[in-house]
Amino acid sequence: MTQGFRSFVIFAEMRTGSNLLEATLNAVKGVTCFGEAFNPYMMGWPDKDEMLGITRAEREADPLPLLAKLTDKPGHLPGFRYFHDHDPRVLEPIVQDRACAKIILTRNALDSYVSTRLAWETNQWKLNETETPIPARITYDGAEFRQMLGAAEEFRRGLINRLQVMGQAAFWLDYDDLRDADVMTGMLHWLGRHDLERVEPGRDQVPQNPQELAQKVANFETMQDDLRDMDPFLVHRVPVFEPRRGPAVPSFVAADAGRGLLFMPVKGGPEQAIRSWLAGLGPLETGLTQSTLRQWKRARPGHRSFAVLRHPLLRAWDAFDQLLARGNPEQREVLRRLHRVALPPEDGLADLTGDRRIAVFAEFLAFLRRNLNGQTSLPTHPIWASQTEVLSGFARFAVPDLLVREDRLAEDLGHLARAAGIEDAGLDKVAAVPVPNALRDPKLAEAAQAAYLRDYVTFGFDLMP
Repeated sequence: MTQGFRSFVIFAEMRTGSNLLEATLNAVKGVTCFGEAFNPYMMGWPDKDEMLGITRAEREADPLPLLAKLTDKPGHLPGFRYFHDHDPRVLEPIVQDRACAKIILTRNALDSYVSTRLAWETNQWKLNETETPIPARITYDGAEFRQMLGAAEEFRRGLINRLQVMGQAAFWLDYDDLRDADVMTGMLHWLGRHDLERVEPGRDQVPQNPQELAQKVANFETMQDDLRDMDPFLVHRVPVFEPRRGPAVPSFVAADAGRGLLFMPVKGGPEQAIRSWLAGLGPLETGLTQSTLRQWKRARPGHRSFAVLRHPLLRAWDAFDQLLARGNPEQREVLRRLHRVALPPEDGLADLTGDRRIAVFAEFLAFLRRNLNGQTSLPTHPIWASQTEVLSGFARFAVPDLLVREDRLAEDLGHLARAAGIEDAGLDKVAAVPVPNALRDPKLAEAAQAAYLRDYVTFGFDLMP
């Protein structure tokens, strides 16, 4: 079925074979690939400062006219190559254009890295069969390789996500596919060129460095040792199934003291104590929106924002208390019936004390682990959502200047207040909530860690508060 594509883009990285793919496409009548059209350092190809009547200076001022010229060729199929460090202003228009075919070209990342370093060493970026390759070896740099790998992977993950959101599919190619005529023919058919019986790969370029890696890397053993420490299968990754949270701006509290303080509350923490402290400093503003918060920030140069982190075991205990005292009965009934939390009947909640209360709290911690792993039908409530995810939600609009630790409230808030121009912060009454002796049970601490592993890893909490 014809896709109806009017243009194409090749998403690739350096030394993935994109030059060869471009040569293959340009050998097909009615198809033109305009090189790295949005590379900040050139116009399509080295030493070029103009393309389709548009200069580099004009492209720098606004790249969209060039994009429009490139992709508006009725009866022709134009395209270009795009790498992660090319002009970001054109990425979203490209992604949103359903008539633009997306081709994603990948290669073994280590091969790409070594090939790139060799090209920099020799200044030989393409090789035809009449040219002689320049012999060279590189010195592997682990930090440099990780940086290159991380940048490419982050870009590709974001690109795939945007295509999924837009309901679009890409044509995936690996470096080894580029010399396969059947694959090249299939790609052109996918692009809508069913008039082509067979597409031969470009023949004007040959592999530059066909040797094995040991011959191309001077410190090959050092490279092997370094790569052993990498985790390609993400064995140590903490799985995340918790729902994403939004910025929660209406919950923020702004104080006009000094140059301005903005409190970004993480529910389940010492919110009331912080509100009381701020109220003692000056007038408070609540019920903020993203628009009014921006105005507040613009009007107060030098303002400071903060959030308070609480130990996960104490925060879960607070969530449990709120569930018993202020949670809705339907929620408690679901916990009783479906989630093995032995809450007493509604008229017996007040009698849940002592060892029995601790035993039910342990069952609640087991529920939290399942809930945060997406294994229950109950929504993840803000009072027990992980602090990592709550702060990630904040960061989608604003990042706090300081993450205050509850066990050092006075010290951290004192530093923050001075930074905001407040000398007498009145922190003598601000103190951390004491840890109930009943919570000093290693089994409870381990259950809290199992439920909130992301928070323990992210913020370095000790097992016991």
